[in-house]
Amino acid sequence: MHTASIIGFDHLLAGVKSSMSRVLRHFAAVMLSAALLIPAGFYQARATSLALPSLAPMLEKVIPSVVSISVRAPAAASDGNGTTLPQTNGSNASSVGGLPLMRISQGIGAGVVVDADQGFILTNNHVIEGAVDIKVTVVNGATYTGTVIGADAESDIAVVQIKASGLTAARFGDSSKLRVGDYVAAVGNPFGLGQTATFGIVSALGRAAFGVEGYQDIIQTDASLNPGNSGGALVNLKGELVGINSAIIDASGGNIGIGFAIPINAARDTMRQLIANGEIRHGQLGVEVQDNSADIKRAIGIGSATGALISDVLSGSPAASVGIKPGDVIVAVNDASIDNAAQLHRKVASLPPGTSVRLSVARPSGNVELLATLSTPSSESQTAAPAEIEGKGLLGGVILKKLDSDSDAFGKVEGAFVSSLIDNSGAAAAGLLPGDVIISVNQHPSTTPQMTADLAQRSDDLLLLGVFRDGHKRFLIVK
Repeated sequence: MHTASIIGFDHLLAGVKSSMSRVLRHFAAVMLSAALLIPAGFYQARATSLALPSLAPMLEKVIPSVVSISVRAPAAASDGNGTTLPQTNGSNASSVGGLPLMRISQGIGAGVVVDADQGFILTNNHVIEGAVDIKVTVVNGATYTGTVIGADAESDIAVVQIKASGLTAARFGDSSKLRVGDYVAAVGNPFGLGQTATFGIVSALGRAAFGVEGYQDIIQTDASLNPGNSGGALVNLKGELVGINSAIIDASGGNIGIGFAIPINAARDTMRQLIANGEIRHGQLGVEVQDNSADIKRAIGIGSATGALISDVLSGSPAASVGIKPGDVIVAVNDASIDNAAQLHRKVASLPPGTSVRLSVARPSGNVELLATLSTPSSESQTAAPAEIEGKGLLGGVILKKLDSDSDAFGKVEGAFVSSLIDNSGAAAAGLLPGDVIISVNQHPSTTPQMTADLAQRSDDLLLLGVFRDGHKRFLIVK
């Protein structure tokens, strides 16, 4: 009996110990949970008090400096419905990579206040070009009449002035410090909606999207640009003005994420001259150029695959007067190397008329140094290229003309339009017909009548002509 009692007590004691152990473990778990929950709650409360990342503080300072611009133009100069139109202003570059390059304003646009006291507004030339009335609406909704102080079609920059008080001027940045991948915001007046901001990155630098001899070094961005954004601000994350939005690649009638802006460093220099003098005078060499390549290097027989290949020379131009001819490749200007056509464009147009430049020209016989004096685009010494020329060599008897809008091929290819040819000529025997467009000679691109004639003259054996006819390309052999 005594023994049984002891055993019963041991069982009871074991049960108490087990229960206490469970209680202690439960208590420890509760305390641990509390210890974990307290910091978690503290940090959660602290997190809710922190501001979320936002561009709002920066844009609140930028947006007041951006204005909306609407223009009234003569009926012949407007499409009447606010749609985008292909660029003009002396430029022949209407596409990039085969896609149409469009100015992004027609009747509406934007501008950036650059001098609050004087009321100076920086915008695109194509926004106000041909306008008979300009209205500028500032951020508070007030509208003023704008006066053009100066405009330059070559750089697509214009300065408009309004008489207003309480304006906010943009802060200038340094576009030379931009890198591919930098974040940027675009502020403008898309579709006339008023101040609107979009966000993206710098997609590329050094684009040459506009003009034949324009100096621009274009910024490419994927920040959404649409009709009405022209003349608006492209800013960095500091809110500094780094570009003036100007154009988009328009393959579908709307934004596809490829837009272009003029670097503010170039725009600012032009702006200063426009404010001081009302106009800009760009130097001109009088050439049409394209990029050199390894294939062209081998075909021409020169020692460089870089540089600007001369495709045509204006009669009476500075280039013509010093003996530059199609097929030459300019590899340096004043000892500064020229890697492509865009660099030559910018270098020449950045110099005033009357400037003497030393040109390093690559030819099959070796490099030569030529000294040319730049003229103005409207120089009286330059005469228009002849309306038509006769082919040379194996293209004898073929009359070539510049491709114009009367041809179905206009805008589809570049080349020499065959106006007529002699029936018994070698070209006629090869199947060449009036209305054909010769786009290459012996596999060398041939974009003008003069270039076609000169390339043909180099061969006395046979010619391999690339011909565009009825929407299709084919080769013909002339012997």
